[in-house]
Amino acid sequence: MTIPTHLLSLDQGTTSSRATLFTDQGEAVASSSCGFAQHYPRPGWVEHDPMEIWESQLSCLNETIAAGGVPAADIAGIGITNQRETTVVWERAGGRPLHHAIVWQDRRTSEHTESLKREGLEPWIRERTGLLLDPYFSASKLAWLLQNVDGLRARAENGEVCFGTIDSWLIFRLTGGRSHVTDLSNASRTMLFNIRTLDWDDDLLRLFGVPRAMLPEVLASTAAFGRSSAEFTGAEIAITGVAGDQQAALLGQGCLEPGMAKATFGTGAFVVMNGGAQGGSGEGVLTTIAWQLPGEPVQYALEGSIFIAGAAVEWLKEGLGLIGSAAEVEALAGSVPDTAGVYFVPALSGLGTPYWDPYARGVIAGLTRGSNRAHLARAALEAIAFQTVDAIRAMERAGGLALSELRVDGGAAANNLLLEMQADLLGAPVLRPRCTETTSLGAAWLAGMGAGVLDKGSIARHWALDRRFPPTMGQERREEMCRGWQRSVALSRGWDRPQEALT
Repeated sequence: MTIPTHLLSLDQGTTSSRATLFTDQGEAVASSSCGFAQHYPRPGWVEHDPMEIWESQLSCLNETIAAGGVPAADIAGIGITNQRETTVVWERAGGRPLHHAIVWQDRRTSEHTESLKREGLEPWIRERTGLLLDPYFSASKLAWLLQNVDGLRARAENGEVCFGTIDSWLIFRLTGGRSHVTDLSNASRTMLFNIRTLDWDDDLLRLFGVPRAMLPEVLASTAAFGRSSAEFTGAEIAITGVAGDQQAALLGQGCLEPGMAKATFGTGAFVVMNGGAQGGSGEGVLTTIAWQLPGEPVQYALEGSIFIAGAAVEWLKEGLGLIGSAAEVEALAGSVPDTAGVYFVPALSGLGTPYWDPYARGVIAGLTRGSNRAHLARAALEAIAFQTVDAIRAMERAGGLALSELRVDGGAAANNLLLEMQADLLGAPVLRPRCTETTSLGAAWLAGMGAGVLDKGSIARHWALDRRFPPTMGQERREEMCRGWQRSVALSRGWDRPQEALT
């Protein structure tokens, strides 16, 4: 009998679904991706069609298995990673969605979360969930659905309705309705889950008006989540690993020990640090569950969100017309030795970690008659690095940890100049791996551990370095530049605050 040696990763993202078939050595055999529609019914509202998500993911799954030429019997396990916080409700009998999914980006519940802040509930909620009161998370989205979808609350109380994040929805569909489950990492992003007791929190359920009967069972990140229906995969395949996208990327980067961190540079940036078995808490930093691996206690993560990273470069192109394509920025920025004192704070939609200031606005400071477009291009790259440093310093304080190196991925990680700047301003090496599809890889690693074909040690051994960027800047110059950055950030803070809030 052949021992299964392949792992199937399903990566369900905000704008596309992807499936990748890996060997148990982490080598990608085949991959497929499919986009799907974004729905904007009102300003600030963002929705997805759950059936379109399911159909796009199933299509990718089948294309990948066919392209890989591997029979289902040779796949040891399926790993699922997903856009987090996005909220779905569906009928338990038959699986019909009862509303479009409300996406993590959606802001329709801003007034609800602001009212809870005014009641002084944020510290209490943060103590239990590790999260800040924000429409970003699932709780207020689910409360909105229960209030606005006719008959939903009564049906939920009767056990006729399921709630889930995207992982739960996909598992329910893949298993033919046999499994209504989630994992610890996704549960920790709902604002309904107590990250210390590791259970749905009855007080939070009462606060948001959520019936416990509609909630999924919460499992470790490597567990028996169910088996795919042969109708969809040709033969039943065990689903053995699940984690939210940023937690999966942390694992895919081999950040297995406390203090190890990764940054994903995309339109924005996510910085996530392994917080160990305790996690920690600090101003402006989210505490979340990273994962629970076989035979180990729950591991926590500290997380920072940067709203504008690669989007700052896009603004130089589209907003100012300084470059013809984003790829040009590295050469332009590298044509000058420094910014000549120019700082760019790209608070084009507020500031994230550690400031969480929605009223901050973009600032370009330090301009002189000698400033030119190359200086601004360089300042835009420096801004990505400065924001990452801000997030990491806050995490170090929160977790009582010291960063020894930063592992990076995402589209902007191909920019060598950016990574050199990041190492200099951080004062620590920056490492770029050979495999930059770390989210999909992390889901595969979880599936492999859940299926018993991998262990934690093998993951660390399989992580492969593409290039290491050591810091070369002196401490005095680093501190001088960081002081200039902080002065510029201070100028951007509260810029668009309503006048009544200033008096």
